[in-house]
Amino acid sequence: MIPFSERLTEAVRRKGAPACVGLDPHIDRLPSPFAVSSASSRGDAANAAKEFCLGVIDAVADVVPSVKPQVAFFEALGAPGVEALEAVVAAAQDAGLLVVLDAKRGDIGSTARAYARASLDPEGPVGADAVTLSPYLGPESLTPFVEATDSFGAGAFVLVRTSNPGAVAWQKGPAEGGPADAVAAWIAEQNASRLGGSGFGPFGPVIGATLPNEAAHWRRVMPNAWFLVPGYGAQGASAVDCRPMCRNDGLGALIVSARGVLFPSSGQDGESWKDEIRARATHFAGDLQENL
Repeated sequence: MIPFSERLTEAVRRKGAPACVGLDPHIDRLPSPFAVSSASSRGDAANAAKEFCLGVIDAVADVVPSVKPQVAFFEALGAPGVEALEAVVAAAQDAGLLVVLDAKRGDIGSTARAYARASLDPEGPVGADAVTLSPYLGPESLTPFVEATDSFGAGAFVLVRTSNPGAVAWQKGPAEGGPADAVAAWIAEQNASRLGGSGFGPFGPVIGATLPNEAAHWRRVMPNAWFLVPGYGAQGASAVDCRPMCRNDGLGALIVSARGVLFPSSGQDGESWKDEIRARATHFAGDLQENL
C-alpha cells in the first residue's frame, strides 16, 4: 500500500506540475452539448454533470496529476447526483488521476467514522485518494481520518487558512495565533510519525493562494505537509503567489483551479469545449511549471 503523499509526489514529478483541476459542474454553466433546462429532472441534470466531468477527465488526464470533485454540486442533484459522483471518481482513478474529494467533513464519534468510510475506504461508495476536512469540532473529529489514512493509505487536507475574506474572523492569521495555528500544529504532529520517503505525511492544510504573506509561516510550522492551495486564477492569485507555499525543492503545494479551467468568461458552445478545456489546463500546468 503506497501512502497518498508518495503517490502524489510521484504523480507531480511525472506530470511536471502540481496542478489540480476542480470538478465543479455548475449546471447553468455547462457547455451547450450538456445544457439542461430548469424544468429538467434531477436525473437528467445529474447525467449532464457526469458526462461533462467525464469529458473533462478525458481532456486533462495526461496534463495534470489530480482532480478535486466538489461534492456539493453532486449532492444538490439528489440520489442521481451522488451516483454521478461515484462514477466520476472511478473514471478519474481509472485514468490515473489522484482524486481529492472536496467534502469538508467534520463531526465526532460514529458519524466521523462513517464519513471516513464513505469518502476514503476503497471498498466504500467513493474510495477517493484524499478528502478535505473541517476541524471545528476539535481533534476528536479528525481521529477517524487518522485511522483511515493508516488503514487505506489515504490523505486528508484540513482547513487551516482559507481564501475567503471573512475567514480571518474565526481562523485568525499567524500574527494573532488561535485556531489556525492549533490545527497546523496538529497536522505537523500527525505527520511527524508518518513520513514517507519523500518527506511528506498524509495530512496537509488547506491554505488559500490569496494569502502569500502567510505562506512562509505555515511552511515553517508544517514542513512535511502537502498543502492544498485554492485561489489560483479566478480568485485572483498567480503562480508566483503560490511559490512560497512550496518547499525549497518546489514540491509541497497542490494548486487548484476550477472555474479558470472549466468555464471561460465568454462561455463555451459547440463541440470544441473539450479542446478548450485541455488548452486551459495545459496553460495552467505550464504556468505552475515555469513559476513555482
